[in-house]
Amino acid sequence: MTGETDSGLSFGVSVDLDEAGNLGDSTDNNGTAIFLSGAFGTLTVGDTDGAMDFALTEIVGPGSLTDQETSHDGFKGSYLDGSYDGQIARYDYTAGDLSVAVSAEILDTDATGRSSGYGVGVKYVLNNITLGAGVQKADLAASDVQFSANNTTVAEVDATGLSVSGTFGAVTAGLTYVSYDSNQAGFDADHTSVGISYTQGAMTIGANYGDFDSDTNAQDRDGMALTANYSLGGGATLQAGYETSDGGAAGADRGDSWSLGLAMSF
Repeated sequence: MTGETDSGLSFGVSVDLDEAGNLGDSTDNNGTAIFLSGAFGTLTVGDTDGAMDFALTEIVGPGSLTDQETSHDGFKGSYLDGSYDGQIARYDYTAGDLSVAVSAEILDTDATGRSSGYGVGVKYVLNNITLGAGVQKADLAASDVQFSANNTTVAEVDATGLSVSGTFGAVTAGLTYVSYDSNQAGFDADHTSVGISYTQGAMTIGANYGDFDSDTNAQDRDGMALTANYSLGGGATLQAGYETSDGGAAGADRGDSWSLGLAMSF
C-alpha cells in the first residue's frame, strides 16, 4: 500500500501474509514494514533490512519456489538482523551514486542483560560495479551456539563486512566477506560468499556458495545452491532450485533439498 502527500512525500506499508498471524503482537516481528520518503531520505520501520544488510550485496541468482538460494547453511545474509524481535528502524539517504544508512533493533526488555543492536552502512555505485561496507553490533541470546559457548552468557558480537558486485553484459557476479568478533573466547568467525548468474533470453541460471569459518570447528558450516528460471511470459515463470549444506556440530551433514514448479505473478 503506497501513497503520496500533496507536498510530495511518499509513504506506505507492506504486509507479509505468511506472518500476518502476529499482526496484533507489538513486541515481535509481525511481517509489516512502514516507510516515509522524501528529499530528506527514507525512514523505514518494521520488517526491513538493517544498515549493513542494506549496504552489502550478495548474488544469489534467480529465485526458486522454496528459496533454495538462501536456505543453505552457507548463506548468512541477515548480518545479525533478527537478533532481537526482528523489528528494525532504518534511515537511509542517497546522493547520486552514494548511499548511507543507519539502523537500530531495539531490545524490548533489559531483564536479559543485553543491549540494543545498531548498524551503519555505505554503498557506492561506480559505473556497473557496486561497492558496499558496513558494521553491525548485537548482543545475542546466550543460546546462540554459533557465537556463545554456553547457555548463560550473552554473546556480544561485532560484524564488519565488505562486498563488491557488478554486471558485465549477461553476467552478474559478487563477493562478500564478513568478520564476526565475539566476546566469547574461540567463537570469532569469518564468512565468505560468492555468487554468479547468467541471463540469455528468457533463461536465467545462477549459483552461490558460502563458507562460515569459526574458531570453534564444531560451528564451521558451508553450503551452495543452483537455481534456474525460464520466463513463459505473462507473469508465469518455470523455477528450479537445489541446495546442499554441511557443517554444524561434529561436522554433521544436513543434507540437501530441491524444488521445481511454476511461479505466477499477477
